[in-house]
Amino acid sequence: MEAMEVGSSLIILDSGSSTEVDEDDDDEGDQREQATARSPPRLPATWAFSQRAVGSAAQGGPMRRRLRQGLRVHYPSQTAAPSRGFPDFLLRAPFASAAEPGSGSTTEISESDEEEEEEEERGGQGAALEPVDPPVLPASPRLNAQHTQPQEAAPSNSSSAADAESTHQITHQSTQPLLAPPAPAPLSSPGEEGEGDVCSICFEPWTTAGEHRISALRCGHLFGFTCITRWLKAQGSAAKCPQCNKKAKRSDIVLLYAPRLRALDNSEQEILKKSLEQEQSLRRKAELESAQYKLKLQVVTNKYGQAQQELQELRAMMAGRVPVYSSSSSSSSSLLLGLSQSSRSAQYIFSKAILVSIAGGSRVLSYCEPLSCLLASQPSPHSTLVPGCGVKKVSVVNMKASQYVPIHSKQIRGLSFNRQNDSLLLSAALDNTIKLTSLLTNTVVQTYNAGKPVWSCCWCLDNSNYVYAGLSNGSVLVYDTRDTSTHVQELQPLRSRCPVASLCYVPRAASSSFPCGGLIAGSLEGGCFWEQVNETTYRPHLLPLETAGCTDIQVETESRHCLVTYRPGRSNPSLRCVLMSLTRTPQQDSSALPQVSVAPLQSFSAGPSGKLLTKNAVFRSPGGAGGLVCAGDEASNSTMVWDASSGSLLQKLPADLPVLDISPFSVNGEHFLASLTEKMLKLYRWE
Repeated sequence: MEAMEVGSSLIILDSGSSTEVDEDDDDEGDQREQATARSPPRLPATWAFSQRAVGSAAQGGPMRRRLRQGLRVHYPSQTAAPSRGFPDFLLRAPFASAAEPGSGSTTEISESDEEEEEEEERGGQGAALEPVDPPVLPASPRLNAQHTQPQEAAPSNSSSAADAESTHQITHQSTQPLLAPPAPAPLSSPGEEGEGDVCSICFEPWTTAGEHRISALRCGHLFGFTCITRWLKAQGSAAKCPQCNKKAKRSDIVLLYAPRLRALDNSEQEILKKSLEQEQSLRRKAELESAQYKLKLQVVTNKYGQAQQELQELRAMMAGRVPVYSSSSSSSSSLLLGLSQSSRSAQYIFSKAILVSIAGGSRVLSYCEPLSCLLASQPSPHSTLVPGCGVKKVSVVNMKASQYVPIHSKQIRGLSFNRQNDSLLLSAALDNTIKLTSLLTNTVVQTYNAGKPVWSCCWCLDNSNYVYAGLSNGSVLVYDTRDTSTHVQELQPLRSRCPVASLCYVPRAASSSFPCGGLIAGSLEGGCFWEQVNETTYRPHLLPLETAGCTDIQVETESRHCLVTYRPGRSNPSLRCVLMSLTRTPQQDSSALPQVSVAPLQSFSAGPSGKLLTKNAVFRSPGGAGGLVCAGDEASNSTMVWDASSGSLLQKLPADLPVLDISPFSVNGEHFLASLTEKMLKLYRWE
């Protein structure tokens, strides 16, 4: 019994104070059994230290237990495993006492090297406790208590069956968990509650009402109202958003009245929208390129057809030619050489097609050299907001339509520029007015009311202060730009009062054949030349033209050639363009006045249809030799190009609709030809 008493230790429950108990106290065997039953369980992490305690007891060294308040063991989470190494802190485990069932105190075991040294100095005897192997931890997130079974310090034959039974009861009690594991807390899924559901300042969920209700700054970040108010107040005048560091102030806080805030993730939808827009843009670009390539293919096909025809003609000539040394052989060889040279000459190549008016309605075309832009008449693209008609600017530098300039209230029938390069556009329309428009400011600077629908207009190339307007009753009004009230002179028609479809001014030149200057007015029943004697005097000369079917007269000022267009009739079933030269008979005496006449040079056939009042063109060839004549063929929807000197057809430029107006121009040393339809403007480069 003395050995058992010496080897046992008495453990007193911690009541809030520090108590030291020596191991040499004399107690009965039943008290030792109860103390052994109340021995605190050890966690697996303390097993190594319990082994050291057993070794110390085996060496006979004294051991002392210090009972005092300790610290609880806290792990980062419920599922975290205990540390593998020995924790250098006090372990505190509550358990139920058999002697004091209502006591809530805990027992602390402090086993350190300092306490062992104190026990050795006191010379007490320590009880050697042999730890039991730690059982397997259960799957519960709570740590269960672990027990140790006391070992007898020295074998004694006096142990009774009661001691074995008591030891079995202690072992059975120690294997039971001291604390019932609570139900594990359900883990919140990232989809149910994320970072966007809590205030980024206090990390607490915001509410829909109260002081911590959801609010936002101007930058769009969300916070609790009280948190963001304190934040901005603490920072003072240099307050910024806690998330994006943008400047903010108290008045920027906006309360959000939303029962439940949820942001729909539409990033994929936006990506798909951008991808769709890109695909649509690429598709439109591909369609435009496809249309351009189709036009180029058609041009190449036409060239191929012409080459095949020329080849057949050459083969026929070579098959029927006479011996080499004959005179006819030299003429045929020279013809072959001329044909080969003409086949290798430059020509117009399709450059670009530009959409002018989606709804159609374009009619006349003109070129402004100072601004390097083409002007095409068209109805207003926004008729509800800006009714009427105007002109569409098309830049020839980048080949793009730029802007629309409103001018008249009805259809425009004529456009003209002067030689002053002041970008003043003269326009005539069916609203009984002619107007001067500055293209530098896109505003109308002068308006003249003619009282009748105006069909045509032009500038005086000898004096830029005068402009002309051809009316629907056949008369021509002369306006002085320095007089803004009314016209200064009216030129009455000599024949019937047909509308003046075209007006062209021929400037004075040092030419023996035609030195005078004047105005050519073309109507549906012929033409008249108004010779300008002085600024206020005009002398009329009837031109010997056909009495019916004249639709247009154009003049080439350098060569003094005019191009007269006739509609198809009974005698001529096709649209004809006749190139004529202006001549003036010399004055024989003072009583006989000089006469102005025209002489036909070449005639060109432009198809069997001529329903529209189209405008054609005659101009010098970009190659520098001779001239070119261009006219629209309504039957084939194309622009025909002839050599003015030989009358041969050089090209046939295709179009999608009938060509209404043709305008040659040059920019940066390159020569172009523009053809206008109701909707499209097509540009061709001379190469």
